[in-house]
Amino acid sequence: MLLGSHLRRLREAQGITREKAGYSIRASESKISRMELGRVSFKARDVEDLLTLYGVTDDQERESLLSLAKEANVAGWWHSYSDVLPSWFPTYVGLEGAAHLIRSYEVQFVHGLLQTEAYAHAVVARGMKDGSDAEIEKRVALRMERQKYLVAENAPEFHCVLDEAALRRPYGDREVMRGQLQHLIDISERPNVRLQVMPFSFGGHSGESGAFTVLSFPESDLSDVVYLEQLTSALYLDKGEDVTQYETALRQLQHDSPSPEESRDLLRGLLQLS
Repeated sequence: MLLGSHLRRLREAQGITREKAGYSIRASESKISRMELGRVSFKARDVEDLLTLYGVTDDQERESLLSLAKEANVAGWWHSYSDVLPSWFPTYVGLEGAAHLIRSYEVQFVHGLLQTEAYAHAVVARGMKDGSDAEIEKRVALRMERQKYLVAENAPEFHCVLDEAALRRPYGDREVMRGQLQHLIDISERPNVRLQVMPFSFGGHSGESGAFTVLSFPESDLSDVVYLEQLTSALYLDKGEDVTQYETALRQLQHDSPSPEESRDLLRGLLQLS
């Protein structure tokens, strides 16, 4: 996905059609489209030829992109969970693992990176009504594995705004929700986690379009990606004008929400009432 998006931007900057790009690597226009969407593996020779066509002559930039091609062809740790994942989600897990900054707004439930195992089990079971116990457990295990990002040595910065609705909508019984609230209080004290709660009392706000996540990467030449999950698919937006609108909405959400310290007090209050 990262390499494909970058190749697309390079192609468009040169005004080159997918048909012409495909011809340069002895392939079809549809293969270029699949490459740019990250849906096929990358051959080093194809990437080298495309970079030449797109006018990329700097050795360091070429080597960086060729390294991305090699990484893209290596199955991630999440590959073993692909049998219980929607077809679009492994791409997100890969992007999440490569990001150095993850910014998110959630309204339906607590963000997956912040869920307790019990809460995650309740959420997954609700979403996989026809799933077997083994399939549900495997999906929950993936979610727990993803959370290791937040406590790793090179953990990303994670900025999350949770709508109060996500905290008041019960998944699981009373003890599950109490455990989830306490976990949010605890993890919000980590230096790389910035957690804010958008309270009902604020009224309408800039997150009116629903949940979304913005992923930023350490490579300066890679654009941010906005992830929007839908019922039967997901959207990955990386065009500047789209990303800017979501980043603006998220900044406004952060500005309008209580500070992380005040949000932690709000969480403590909800815990006492639960």
